[in-house]
This record gives sequence, structure tokens and C-alpha cells, in this order.
Amino acid sequence: MAGNTTHTVTNQPPPLVGYDLFGADRALAEAVERHTDPELLDEVRAELSGLGASAGSAQVQEWGAQANEYPPRLRTHDRYGHRIDEVEFHPAWHRLLGKGVGAGLTTGWTRPSGHVRRAAAFLVWTQVEAGNCCPLSMTNAAVPVLRTDPEQAAAWEPLLTSTIYDRELRPAGRKAGALFGMGMTEKQGGSDVRANTTTAAPLAEAGTYTLTGHKWFCSAPMSDGFLVLAQAPDGLTCFLVPRVLADGTRNAFLLQRLKDKLGNRSNASAEVEFDGTWARRVGEEGRGVRTIIEMVAATRLDCVLGSAGLMRQAVAQAVHHATHRQAFGAVLADQPLMRSVLADLAVESEAATTLALRLAAAYDDGSESERALLRLALPAAKYWVTKRCAPLVVEAAECLGGNGYVEESGLPRLVRESPLNSVWEGAGNIQALDVLRALQREPGALDAYLQEIGRAHGADHRLDRAVKDLFSELADLEGMEARARRLVERLATVLQGSLLVRFAPPEVADAFCASRLGNDWGSTFGTLPGGLDLGAIVDRSRVTF
Repeated sequence: MAGNTTHTVTNQPPPLVGYDLFGADRALAEAVERHTDPELLDEVRAELSGLGASAGSAQVQEWGAQANEYPPRLRTHDRYGHRIDEVEFHPAWHRLLGKGVGAGLTTGWTRPSGHVRRAAAFLVWTQVEAGNCCPLSMTNAAVPVLRTDPEQAAAWEPLLTSTIYDRELRPAGRKAGALFGMGMTEKQGGSDVRANTTTAAPLAEAGTYTLTGHKWFCSAPMSDGFLVLAQAPDGLTCFLVPRVLADGTRNAFLLQRLKDKLGNRSNASAEVEFDGTWARRVGEEGRGVRTIIEMVAATRLDCVLGSAGLMRQAVAQAVHHATHRQAFGAVLADQPLMRSVLADLAVESEAATTLALRLAAAYDDGSESERALLRLALPAAKYWVTKRCAPLVVEAAECLGGNGYVEESGLPRLVRESPLNSVWEGAGNIQALDVLRALQREPGALDAYLQEIGRAHGADHRLDRAVKDLFSELADLEGMEARARRLVERLATVLQGSLLVRFAPPEVADAFCASRLGNDWGSTFGTLPGGLDLGAIVDRSRVTF
């Protein structure tokens, strides 16, 4: 047709598909090599590259877009008026979840180097569609809680760590695999779970109860089981609520509505009512928070990993666009100001990935000192990395200009997702106060942290000075609550700097220490000081086919 002769598309980047998300992420691949048992490394690399190639394929990327575009729908009743309380998902959701389960994203506690290999996989899979990572996260995190009750662990752990996705609602004994959700917060309390009003009445059978009450946020309501908190006679207690009872009948699990969320739209988050709901106690009565805290900690690590994954994908998209786009007579990525922006984003992303994998390695180690490090470093990382995600993703979208504001680019979906991990599993103030509690009550946590950052002593004068300033902050914990965010930010950035100085290329560590620790930095991305090797940083973050 004559009109088509005027429509020639030029100066547009090719689609960023058909590549290995794991292999193309040098910071991630190096962290896996660093923290994996050498005897397992070839196996782990092959496993992660396979997942990375799947995640980068056009087909799987399309599934991610479809799952987000067609969010879940609540069906409270069937056509005859029977209460069914089910959530309907687009087929793409089930395909993604099946691949995630099959890739071992619920098996962190059961394989050698399990947490590191799972962490890397989680970071990769988040980049396809973050919503389906929620049930994968909670299922994996439920394992250490169930292990406090050997009988329940024996029944449920093989199902939670299975690599078979069984979506049918059936009794656990008739399933090949199962997923878990969690219900802690209520309308009146939010993060203050001790204000929960859901009650648990004991039944004749030891350890069994009926629950009455509500949950304001219940994640993944289509799951096979849920860990929830309720007030038993001796206080707040942890319970396991199966979706389907052993005789095949549905438990009383009334879905009132699904949340209409800013992002994370492929994943269902529900308001749930319990009305004579059968439950089995996990742990002792009155020790519910202590029982479920391992699950909370593990999901907080996934918040760090999820944010790192979103950051990595945003940087990859921005660098890819700038590499293939010309403006004002030159390739964008070669122009000094754009190169400064891209390098700044890349440094932030690498710092997040390096810290997240170090925390996963601490779980694999499991020693007393590593557990003490996690007690302080995990909430600090959850606070800082998740808060850095939103501004980074927004800046990366701006690198695409107006195209980054258009849904087809995929960046708006990342932007909507970017604040989520900062809110879930305890918002910023909760994390900051948790760090203060660790400092005040668990001196071993600070000792482990100082030992970790001490391994980089003398390697960079800006890092050494930041550590000295941190000591000054720590010397006065009186009245610290109002300054807790400032302290936690410093704890996180010093830890990131110490890891980059030890493990990252010199140009990345130099840029981080000069800006984040040396205070030679502006208020936005793209304000790095002069004299840095920005080209090498951008090249390191670029996806090559």
C-alpha cells in the first residue's frame, strides 16, 4: 500500500529476549561461584543457566505479561449457590508457577548450597513476573516453622519441597506437591500482630482448635495450607490451617474480597474470614511470634532478592536501550551524561545483588556466627535494598524516554512493583526498630557484623572512614529510635561497600565507595564524581547475546 512507504522504523533497539538472564548477569554469576560448594558448581551453573534461558525466552516473557494483564478473579459461589471460595487465574499464571516449582524455588532448606542456588533462581525468576514469586517464597519459608513440629513436618515438608506443581484443591495426603500461604495482619493491628483479635478455641483432640476472626492480608489464598496467628487461651499462637480437610471437605476459609493493589497484580491477596475454621497448633501456646519468626525472616530475604531482581531487570533494559539508540548524533550509552546515569544505576544494582547472595550464603553456612550476622544484616538489608528499588526503577524507565512510560516497554510494570518489597513483611520502620532490638539485646549480632566488615579493613580509605563514623553512631544508642533509619542506612551501605571492595571489580567498588560512602554524590542517579571508569561499569551490566 502506498501509505506504508513512509513508515520505516529506524533507531529502535531490538527486543531484549532470547538470552540467559543468569549468565548475562555477571554480578549474580560471580556471587554464585563465590558462595557455592566447588564440587557442586558445574551442576548449579547448568541449573541456573537453564532457568535463565527459560526466563529470557519470548514465550515465558509473554506469560509474564499475560499473568499481569489478566489478574485473578474471586469466585465465592458456584452456579448453584454453593460457597466455594476459589480464585481463578489466567493459564499463564499456572504455567509460570509450575516452572517456578519445577526449578526448585521451594527447596532452599533441603539441597546442598540450597539457599544460594535458590536465591539466584529467585532473583532471576522475579524478572519474569514478580507476582508468582509470592507463593514460592512463602512455601519455602514455611519449612523451618513446620520443623518445630516433627509430625507436621513429616506430613507437609515433602509436599512443600516437591518439584511438582499440583494446583488441585485436595487433601494433602492425595497431592504430589503443595503450596503455603500466610495470614498474620488484621485490620486493627497491621504490623502490631500482638493486637490480633482472631481467637482459637481448643478441641477435644490435642493440638487442634477452631478459629474465629479475620485476616486483613492473606497472601496466596489459593494455597493448600496457611500459617496464621490467633489468640489461644495462653496467648498469641501459630496455627496451620489446611485449605482442604483430610476427609475431602473444604475448611471454613471464607474469601471476602481480593485486594486491588498498585502492582503485583498477577498475585492474589485476600481478606479472609475464619468461622469455625479447623486448625492445628504449631509450637507452644503463647509463643506464636517466636514460632513464625523464621518464616518472616526467610520471606524478608526474598524481599531483598526480589528487589535486587527488579533492579537488575530495570538496569538491563535501560542499558540495552541506550546501547542501541542514537540521539544527537551519537549512541546514547556513549554520551558522558547518560553513561554516568547508567553506571550509577548499575553500581546500585550490583551492590544489592552482592549483599542479597551474601545473606543467602549465611543461611547455607548455618553456623552460630552466621546466624548472628543475619540477625542484624537481614533487617538492615530489607530496609535499605527494598527502598533503593523504586527510585532506581523510575530512573531506569526515564532512560527510555517516553517509551519507558508506555506499558508495552514493560517498565511501568516494574515501576508499580518496585515499592512492594519495602512494604511487605514489615515496612521500613519495623525493620529499623528490629535492627535496634538486635543491637540492644543481642551483642553477638553486632560482633558478627563487625567481623564481616572488618575483612575489608584497609582496602579503601573511604570505607575505613565510613566504618569509623559508624562506630560514632553506635557509641550512643540512647535516643536512637528517632535516628534509627539513619543508622540502618549506614549499616547497610557499609556492609555493601565492604563486600564490593572484596569481591567486585575495582571500578565498581571505587564508584560505590566514592559516592555512597565518600559522600561525593548528588541527590539523584547520574551524579557520580569524576575520575571513575564509567564505561567499564556500563559494559559489565550490558546484556550480550
